[in-house]
Amino acid sequence: MLARLPLFLLLTLSPLIAWADAEATTQALNLTHHWVGYAALGVFAFAYFLAMTEEVTELNKSKPMVLAASLIWAFIGSIYVSGGMGEQAGHAFRACLEGYAELFLFIMVSMAYLNAMEDRGVFDNLRVWLLSKGFSYRKLFWITGIMSFFMSSICNNLTTALLMGAVILAMGKDNRRFVTLACVNVVVATNAGGSFSPFGDITTLLVWQSGFVPFVDFYSLFLPAVVNFALPAMIMHFWIPNEQPAAVGKAPVMKRGAIAMIVLFLLTIVTAVCFENLLKLPPAAGMLAGLTYLKFLGFYLQKTSGRDNKTINEFDHVYKLYDVEAPTDNKNQRFDVFKSVAALEWDTLLFFYGVMISVGGLSFIGYLTLASDVLYVGMDPTIANIIVGILSAFIDNGTIMFAVLTMHPDISQGQWLLVTLTAGVGGSLLAIGSAAGVGLMGQMKGIYTFSAHLKWMPVIMVGYIGSIAVHFLINGRYF
Repeated sequence: MLARLPLFLLLTLSPLIAWADAEATTQALNLTHHWVGYAALGVFAFAYFLAMTEEVTELNKSKPMVLAASLIWAFIGSIYVSGGMGEQAGHAFRACLEGYAELFLFIMVSMAYLNAMEDRGVFDNLRVWLLSKGFSYRKLFWITGIMSFFMSSICNNLTTALLMGAVILAMGKDNRRFVTLACVNVVVATNAGGSFSPFGDITTLLVWQSGFVPFVDFYSLFLPAVVNFALPAMIMHFWIPNEQPAAVGKAPVMKRGAIAMIVLFLLTIVTAVCFENLLKLPPAAGMLAGLTYLKFLGFYLQKTSGRDNKTINEFDHVYKLYDVEAPTDNKNQRFDVFKSVAALEWDTLLFFYGVMISVGGLSFIGYLTLASDVLYVGMDPTIANIIVGILSAFIDNGTIMFAVLTMHPDISQGQWLLVTLTAGVGGSLLAIGSAAGVGLMGQMKGIYTFSAHLKWMPVIMVGYIGSIAVHFLINGRYF
């Protein structure tokens, strides 16, 4: 599929890296028409094809992408070393690696918290609470979608998707179709919800910090974002099984420390946002600070684990009164934060590495400049920005916004709002177009897949077109 795309489709995306200082002192080589550029393109396209056909080949998506990243930079290094510029290539690679490290640490902490809360029984209890309300699968589909939409305007879209994915999997473990469609809905909802808030997504955050759109004006994208989420959801609604989930058994008791973990997770998100917005430090620094909250809680739980048996005995009559299953094994109450870290989806994390490092190499070769010339020189900005949104379906939507900002096109505020919207919601067209989609693919392990999402791309495209139309209809004053 990638082979049929125009050349620039593969190359307008670069990781959130900062090699501007290096290029200010030494000019990078333009290798777009060199054998290195062509070889890098071929390797990247083939590796990405293998990653997208993971469920057919049964080859983990991280393997071809990590190999592609290594080969691309080996090609680059061979040319730069032969020209006596090896240090420049090394500096560019380290800049790519720094961008990945920040993403890795952010995801690591998010997944560690989610794994810890799952271990404490948080999601099982939320599942029981929702199912106890008598909601059908269709109502649960809308509840999880709406929750995702509004949560992602405050939290990171990846964190929101992973959180809701755990809830969906717990509720729909006996209905594969519901889980698949609910995950597609969550991906669309999280990307749409993050597109109208200045700190809801990396795309809006980058535009806001660059000064192209004032803080308040981002909220003019609220209605287009609602349309982007609601139109596909209304269509998918009719394919959701019109059934009732299985009856709820005995409600499991959350293990000691579960409520504290929820509070600390929210505090961790607040910490990351404050580090980014107030201290101008990477969000990953705030997330790592939040990991220490979890570690201190784990230390406290370990030191006070002897209280568990006493607590269980004291409340045994309460468990019997409400017909609730009481925990009986003291060892099951113990918590080790490193077990939560060990349970991360490492294939997904390594896939992120392969994508970011590979695309960083392609950008360093010179294809970002080529893409800028194709898109914003001699092309109407509206068409260019719509194309940018479609491009964001192929690789993370945050990276393409960085590419657009690097191009620095001379466009109106209305066009900046348009590209913020399209880059944010365009990532929903494919599962690999956003961190939310890639994260859910790793979490669902064969239930929510690339091909399962691809079947609904025409429906998602209806929402994409509808959101653009609404933006021009209600935000004409900005053009």
